[in-house]
Amino acid sequence: MESSVGKGLDVLTALARRTAEGRGRTSISDLARDMGRDRSQLSRGLAAMGDEEFVLRNGSRALALHWRLYAGAQELTAHRLRTDGQTALEGMTAETGESCYLGILVGDTTVTIAERVPQGSKQVGSWIGRPYPAYCSDCGQVLLSDADDEEVAAVFARTDFVRHGPNTPAGVDDFLRRLAVTRERGYSIVDEEAEPGLYSVAAPVRDFRGEVAAAVQVVGPRVRLSPRTAELAATALRWAGRLENALRGTPDRRS
Repeated sequence: MESSVGKGLDVLTALARRTAEGRGRTSISDLARDMGRDRSQLSRGLAAMGDEEFVLRNGSRALALHWRLYAGAQELTAHRLRTDGQTALEGMTAETGESCYLGILVGDTTVTIAERVPQGSKQVGSWIGRPYPAYCSDCGQVLLSDADDEEVAAVFARTDFVRHGPNTPAGVDDFLRRLAVTRERGYSIVDEEAEPGLYSVAAPVRDFRGEVAAAVQVVGPRVRLSPRTAELAATALRWAGRLENALRGTPDRRS
């Protein structure tokens, strides 16, 4: 017999799915139809979940997940980004032999929250916690790849596009042209935009909502990384996928 806890989780999952699909206002009848459940029994269960602050009623009929669930999920995501993210970077560094980083977007900058450098690396100090302009950073394009052009323009509305390398974007329009290529490709290539001779490949990491929450990146000298772009991109995308599974609590089914 299915437990009451299991039934409750099924209801929350069904409600979250409708929300993620953008299906508008959800009523008890909508959920009952989706789940093949009796409406009256479902109504009693939802009332109990409302008392426990799992579900909100917006207006007379519309249902929504309580904001506390989102807050808890975001806290868990932040924790797993740092723990499982470090595991992903270790795997990437072992495969590529290059320095690998995990970054997030903070305003118009990107910030490294985890890193792994190979033995013998000449890196001086750590990049963790250090902001860098998103318009030319190793992962800025990937982190903004889900935003539309208007949102990106708003992010950089007060940003001066200072030249950091020979290929630094000259302004928002230039950045948007490069971003369009990144969106289509599914990963970014930053070629001497952050500094002369520096090259990177970055892949997006999506959270439980399917939104880009972070990016994994491989960074190193252009002369060494550029010929390996396809290989590095495949590695970054694969480990980004594994990290996404960890964020969502999905088993990692490796071949």
